[in-house]
Amino acid sequence: MRDTRESRLLLVLLVAIAFALITVDIRGGEDSPLDGARQAAASVFGPVEEGVASAVDPIGNAVSAVRDSDERHDRISALERENAELKQRLGSDARNRARVVELDKLRKTAGAGQYGVKGAQVIAIGAAQGFSWTVTIDVGSKDGIRRDMTVINGDGLVGRVTTVGPSTATVVLAIDPDFTVGTRMEKSGELGFANGQGDRSLRVQLLNGKAKIKKGDRLVTFGSRANKPFVPGVPVGEVVRVDPSGGDLTRTLLVRPYVGFTKLDIVGVVVEPPRENPRDTVLPPKPAKPKPAPTVTVTVKPSSSPSASANRS
Repeated sequence: MRDTRESRLLLVLLVAIAFALITVDIRGGEDSPLDGARQAAASVFGPVEEGVASAVDPIGNAVSAVRDSDERHDRISALERENAELKQRLGSDARNRARVVELDKLRKTAGAGQYGVKGAQVIAIGAAQGFSWTVTIDVGSKDGIRRDMTVINGDGLVGRVTTVGPSTATVVLAIDPDFTVGTRMEKSGELGFANGQGDRSLRVQLLNGKAKIKKGDRLVTFGSRANKPFVPGVPVGEVVRVDPSGGDLTRTLLVRPYVGFTKLDIVGVVVEPPRENPRDTVLPPKPAKPKPAPTVTVTVKPSSSPSASANRS
């Protein structure tokens, strides 16, 4: 359309009409006479607007995601921390339950032997480059711990205290190659000396080369003078092999220790020895041997044949 005087007048007129309609629509509110026309326009242009909105929504969502990313990241991090804390708590609960079991076993062992013990936890093991088998426990001189005290756990003999600090102490384990403890066989009372062999079975030399020993026999500590370094009656282990004496004055045994030295956690330092030698009372009861099932023999008496009955008649 050419820019003429008539076209300019028409434009001004259309603008004036538009303003007039807007004014009427605003003043009319919900009763506006243009409401019907507006609804008709919405029905026509609505689908187009929805299509445009759906096309633009991903961009808007992306902007919102960027805007909220910090908040979401913080929430995810908080959830991850809560999850880690829950796992740690569950693991700690399982460990605590295991410790309760260990403490209960220690209490029963100490009670059976009438040992006064100071509970402790293993907090470190000996240096890997060293030639000794030792652990560090979290009690020391301020807890009444002294050198050459016997160390036990719920299973039996762990070792003896060698070095004491104010709040920690070093324990040499019964499997250390330089470790020696006097032993006594259950029931027979045969005496010997047990030596550590690292991660292998204990080696025990019996003083009596003719002693009658068999696999499965058990040993306890014989005890030391003034109960240092060893109190009597602590379970040591079970015989797994008996070497032939060969006429020697002594006899060699291999003994599997009761204590699991690779998983030490809760131990007890004997700070008060028993009043009397407990001898074999600290050893756990042996499992009962299963009784053999009774054998029932059924004897079937042969029946008389018809011909034999006829002959008798």
